[in-house]
Order: sequence, then C-alpha cells, then structure tokens
Amino acid sequence: MIYESPDPAKAIQHVIAAKQDAVYHFRSFGHMLEGKDLLIALVRDAARSLESLRGSLVITGEGIDLPRPLKELSAHVTLPGPRDGEFRDLLASIVEDISKAQHVEVALSREETTHLLKHLSGLTLMEAEKILTKAIIEDGALTAEDIEHVIEAKRRVVEREGLLEYYPADKSMANIADLVTLKGWLAKRRAVVKEPERAEQFGLTFPRGILLLGVPGCGKSLSAKAVAAEWALPLLKLDPSNLYNKFVGESESNFKRAMRAAERMSPVVLWIDELEKAFASGGEDGGVSQRILGSFLSWMQERRGDVFVVATANDIQSLPPEFLRKGRFDEIFFVDLPEREIREEIFQIHLDSRGHDSRGFDLVTLAAQTEGFSGSEIEEVVVSALYTAFSNETALDTAAISKEIEATRPLSVTMAEKIQAMRDWAKGRAVRAN
Repeated sequence: MIYESPDPAKAIQHVIAAKQDAVYHFRSFGHMLEGKDLLIALVRDAARSLESLRGSLVITGEGIDLPRPLKELSAHVTLPGPRDGEFRDLLASIVEDISKAQHVEVALSREETTHLLKHLSGLTLMEAEKILTKAIIEDGALTAEDIEHVIEAKRRVVEREGLLEYYPADKSMANIADLVTLKGWLAKRRAVVKEPERAEQFGLTFPRGILLLGVPGCGKSLSAKAVAAEWALPLLKLDPSNLYNKFVGESESNFKRAMRAAERMSPVVLWIDELEKAFASGGEDGGVSQRILGSFLSWMQERRGDVFVVATANDIQSLPPEFLRKGRFDEIFFVDLPEREIREEIFQIHLDSRGHDSRGFDLVTLAAQTEGFSGSEIEEVVVSALYTAFSNETALDTAAISKEIEATRPLSVTMAEKIQAMRDWAKGRAVRAN
C-alpha cells in the first residue's frame, strides 16, 4: 500500500523515487491516462526507471488502450476468458453445493445445457456463479427458462456501456412475407447456431453475417429482428450516432468498446441499420469515418465471439467498396419490391394482426392496386384506412383501403430512377432475397 496512493500522480512519483526491485500493480488505471499528458509522462519515467532494476509496472483492466508514448515501452497481454469446459465444471459444482442444502431438479437436455453454457461466454466465473446460483435457488430447479436469466444479466452489462441497444426478439420469420431465398439460407445455418459443438466437429464455424441491400420499406430491418427470434439469440443494435464524439480519438474508442460489448454478449445478432450512414465515403469528418471503417473491417476478420452481423443499406452508391468484397459477409442479398402474390400475403398479415379477418377483404384487387408498393407502404395504407374508419365510426372494408391506396404515391414512383439503378447494380452482384 503506497501512502496517498488514491492520487495516481503521487503513486507514480513514489515508484520513481523508491528505486527498488518491485512489481507495482495499478488496477483499472488505463482510463485515468486518457488526455492526461503529465500523468503519461510520469508513467513513462517510472517505466524507464525500472529498466535498470528487477521490477515492472503492471496495469490491468478491461479494454486498456495505452497512449502512444507508452506503447513502445509495454507489452500488451489479453487473458482469455473462461472456456466452455470451465463453465461446465462451475455449473456442476454449483448444483452439487446447493443440493447439499435443498433438492435441485435439473431439467436440461444436452442441447439446452450447451445453449446455456454458450450464453455464459463473456462473463467471468464469478459473474456466472452469481447468476446461476440465483437462478437455481429461486425455484430449486435448473431449466431451459434459466437461459433467460443469463441473457437478462448480460443485457444489463451491455446497457451500462450505453453504446448498443438491446432489442427483445419478438418477431419471427412468419411475420415476413416472401424473402424465400433469405429464409432458406438462414434455415440451413440454424442448426450450426443451435448445436455449435456438433457443427465444430463437422468442420463448421459460427456464421459471420449478411448484408441486406435494397428498396426502403421491404423488410430489411424486420429481417434482423426475425433472425434473432428464429435463432433464439439476443439482438443488439449499433446506432452510429452513439459512436461519434467531438474529442479526438474518442469515436474510435467508442467503437472498440461497442464491439467488445457485443463479443461479451455472444452468441448474439448484431444489427447495423443503414450501414451507409455509419461508414459513409468521404472526408468531411476529418477521416473519423474511415478510421472506424478500418477498425470495423479488422474486427470482422479477427472477432473472438460468436457475433452474427446483419447490416442493412438503402443507398448502395454511398457504401465504401471494401464492404462489397467477397469474404466480408457470408452473403449479400438484394431485397426488391414484392410481387402481386406476396402483396396479398402482406395485406393478410397486417389485417389479421390488427383483429380484422382478411377473408372478408378482396385481397386480389388490393394487391393489383398496389403494384410498386413496398411492404411498409402497404402497412401504412392499412393503418391509414383504420384511422379513417375509426374516426367515421364505420367498418373497415376493401373500398376504404382502396381509397387510401389511390391517395398514396409509392417510392417506386417518386424515386423511380434511383430504385431502377439499385436493381441494375444488384444484377450479378447480390443474391435476390425474394
């Protein structure tokens, strides 16, 4: 214990003045160095003073990024987190200890146990012990429902960072009309997510992600939510506006923290909506976007956790070409406007979900009238007709919806040239999701 050690500058000055063989441990010290030139200079002097002695400075903490003057004097070591085997041993130990005091019913299949242990990744053994102990003691049982306890605990960790948003997985592929090719692609990979051990033995790794391009309002964002629901994984959303900071270097630091948080939450689906806004080409921000782009591309190649990225984009021309190279994503899909049969299905989904039996409507006529409408535009037509009918105290019928259709000018009309350019670009470059 160093006298007056709560003051970091005085603690470092003591190290310099002591001139003795020793190992000095500074815990959670990295963030104190940010923007502190005097303290950085003191740490550098202390490190150099120990070069002639048998001693060293050890700085520990999470996500340490030393300032450049200190990097050349240091060795960076990242300790691996607990492995599945360690979590498995911990779980067995907890069940055994609690069973000595009370009866514990373990009702987990082999697959569910693997799923539970996978969700513990990113936690320390102490954190995992607290979560599992609480879950078992509350009802005297260990069941599949306790997986939610782990996800909820990790959600709180993510929210403390304030850089990623947690979305409950409340949508399924049944809520999405068409996108048959995309659904099939995801279905083939569902077993890899559910049975990671068997997949690894078979030579398969956790999928990296997909890029969804296409017309606005055709279900790209909804697909991100549906992937998480179908695979029973937490869904995190990266909002670029949370990353950018006016201070030099802070935006890049925020991005790295966000990616570490995503890895800690793994296995997880990471949703990046309107990718072009996050990493737009150009230098108007002093190169910050390009530096974050470089960090993101590096992270996609080197990430440690099982993070499946679902990125969406509306403006293909604004995307940096680096994103479109083979290997960045597992696949690039193009989502086009729905065909007539799919428009019928979209009307059916939105009418039935709002308590109006779609069998009482002429869906064929409505689908024919909405040529060139996106899924979200069809939904808005239904909602607008509902408002009108409710205000007039009349029943919702086909005529009311038709009237709203006639008053709507879809994007395919107002942005016809841009949408055609998207289609032309996608030919040969992307897989059609519809």
